[in-house]
Amino acid sequence: MTEPIRVLLVDDHPVVRDGLRGQLTAHDDITVVGEAGSAEEALALLDSRSVDLVLTDLRMPGIGGIELIHAVRRSWPDTMLLVLTTYDTDDDIRDALAAGARGYLLKDATREAVIAAIRSASRGEAAYSPEVVHRLSSPPPRPLLTARELEVLQLVAEGRTNHQIGVQLFIGEATVKTHLQHIMGKLDAPDRAAAVAVAYRHRLL
Repeated sequence: MTEPIRVLLVDDHPVVRDGLRGQLTAHDDITVVGEAGSAEEALALLDSRSVDLVLTDLRMPGIGGIELIHAVRRSWPDTMLLVLTTYDTDDDIRDALAAGARGYLLKDATREAVIAAIRSASRGEAAYSPEVVHRLSSPPPRPLLTARELEVLQLVAEGRTNHQIGVQLFIGEATVKTHLQHIMGKLDAPDRAAAVAVAYRHRLL
């Protein structure tokens, strides 16, 4: 008989852990071997018992879920990590997966989806909520630049000075500088060279 999947629950809300424990223990192939209300508690438990999979929230007091994922991957590389959280921003998802999580679920997932994800993640397979799959498969939004801003940025990419750009577009040099400020703000770029690089990356030029 196959040994059950040993799961460590990590969430700072006791009621969430209670609910998860009740759902998981109803399945013979899953056993909850510990619970933690913080990443620090989770790491202490991992030091004292064998765990196949850590089911963790992202936002908790202390070092947080992303740091926990990094720590587990460093010290217990055979232990899989599955995120179960309410946070679904692109940054949260990207950071968790980059840190080494095998899956990412949202807390509105059904019990069946959580059980299936635990089984998949324990085998090293990816497991995502449908919303997360959609985010992962969607291209990042392109920054919105006006037609004039694109003209200015194209000329910057060609190596033109602000004076040369103003002459070519029949606008004042001060107006060119204003356009550049708006461009750098929209592209989150510290200078004109970085703005050009970001624009190429987003295929704006």
